Amino acid sequence: MAVRYSIWALLLFLAAPAGAGEQAASPAGEPAVRGYTVFAGGAVAGREDVTMLTSAEGFTISGRGRVAGTLDIIINRVEIRYQPDWQPISYGLEAVVNSGDTDLSTSFSGETAVTKGIDRGQPVEHTDTVPADSVILPGIFFGSYEAITRRLSQVPLQQEFPVFIGAGVQAILRLTSSTAERVQIGTSVFNVRRYGLAVTGPRGVVTVNVYADENGSLLRVSIPSQRVDYMRDDLASATARTVVYSNPTDEAVNIPAAGFNLAATLTWPKGGRPAGNARVPVVVLLSGAAADERDGLVAGVPILGQLAGALADAGYLAVRFDKRGSGQSGGRAESTTLGDHAEDVQAIVRWLADRRDVDRSRIAVLGHNEGAWTALLAANRERRIAAVAAVAAPSAGGADRWLERQRHELDRLSLPPAERVAKIELQQRINEAVITGRGWEALPPEVRSQADTPWFQSFLTFDPVRVIEDVRQPLLLLHGELDAEVPVTHVDRLAEAVRTEGRSRSVSVVTVRGVNHLLVPAQTGDLSEYPTLKDRTISPDVASAITGWLMNTFAVVR
Repeated sequence: MAVRYSIWALLLFLAAPAGAGEQAASPAGEPAVRGYTVFAGGAVAGREDVTMLTSAEGFTISGRGRVAGTLDIIINRVEIRYQPDWQPISYGLEAVVNSGDTDLSTSFSGETAVTKGIDRGQPVEHTDTVPADSVILPGIFFGSYEAITRRLSQVPLQQEFPVFIGAGVQAILRLTSSTAERVQIGTSVFNVRRYGLAVTGPRGVVTVNVYADENGSLLRVSIPSQRVDYMRDDLASATARTVVYSNPTDEAVNIPAAGFNLAATLTWPKGGRPAGNARVPVVVLLSGAAADERDGLVAGVPILGQLAGALADAGYLAVRFDKRGSGQSGGRAESTTLGDHAEDVQAIVRWLADRRDVDRSRIAVLGHNEGAWTALLAANRERRIAAVAAVAAPSAGGADRWLERQRHELDRLSLPPAERVAKIELQQRINEAVITGRGWEALPPEVRSQADTPWFQSFLTFDPVRVIEDVRQPLLLLHGELDAEVPVTHVDRLAEAVRTEGRSRSVSVVTVRGVNHLLVPAQTGDLSEYPTLKDRTISPDVASAITGWLMNTFAVVR
């Protein structure tokens, strides 16, 4: 049955309120109506209008909308009803899925769910045994997550919820993290709560982040691995961003780039801007592929935001920015390559060099993970960059790096060997098709729509060893000893390449003990340890290694 699998099709293949900020909860009996925009790969893929009604009889979530992607879904009407204690009552859907009519209804009684109707023209009659406290989360309707955000603030971490997706399909949702954040819309800032969820279903585990305001109302659903975002309309505006991390001397600015602006934050040394004719050295911070926003948030750690604060404390002006087409920055993310990211760094460096309060002879770039690739590429193109720091940088070429990441994820899923081999072989065929432009006819069309992009092609064909050999500026290669995402052997290979074939005459290699890929203290460094980390502050050993290298390189005058 097509619709009951829609959540996994969307997750795996998708690759205005009254005033800004928090909305007051609607009184009982009065419906709250909100609009949401669906983004896939940075582009608008659809929208939903959602109504939440709270009454003495319980809760009703209803709506309509459309999402275009692997499945073209037109929702004429959807309604999900719960009792006051959140026991499910019913779920009804009237929709058109890839031109096929769908009219389904599910009624819940105790531990029984009975579904009847038509699924894309085919009759359906199915009975499921389900936990009595199941949450109804049909992936065809993102507004259904309102039933989760209303409840998450009152449950402990690792709490599990049984999930009913559709006839014959169930899942388990587990709360893995809960973090307080702030969102800025224009000049207004309000508090939100970000919840990390692990959804285990028929096709494996999907990480989902949901955001709620202080009343529990749904603000956003984000699936980072697939670049899918579902956002309330005011949050989807170009003036909105999540304030993940802030420093006392932060200043928001817009930096001109190639036909658009890059939204950035300057973090000044203590005391703010320098007085008189004083000039300060600068470090431009770059995040990896897992984070598009300026704070470099990965697994709950705002890597770039914290680094900016540490650099400012040491006397440097730190610059972090939203990537092209993300956050408050302009441009188109879906057509952006690694070369385009390097071009944006060049625009920032030129803008900094023209400022009277910046020492143009002391401008460094620092990249984390794949952000280091961008830093190296920009340094080769821009001589005004005086020093480069590559932190947790992969040394493998893009295609090999992508396969390395996939193997690590498959190991975590504990798949049967045959299935694991099949997935790796499929990814190899996809990589080959992206690089050569041949072989797409043997792959599913939806795979091409997600993989055949300028960014992925630039990633797969990137060779960090070749690029780093051409860097002339002083280099810092820093790695966490416990990095499981980019094992420490990567820094050894980069260091060897620079020492034997590189043009840089000043190379420093630092391995920080007891630190993982997020640059925070850890025991094992494995990704499974991330949700249990007690200390989410970047190790002072990392900060001191970076600032010490900069001091030696730039001879900072305080």
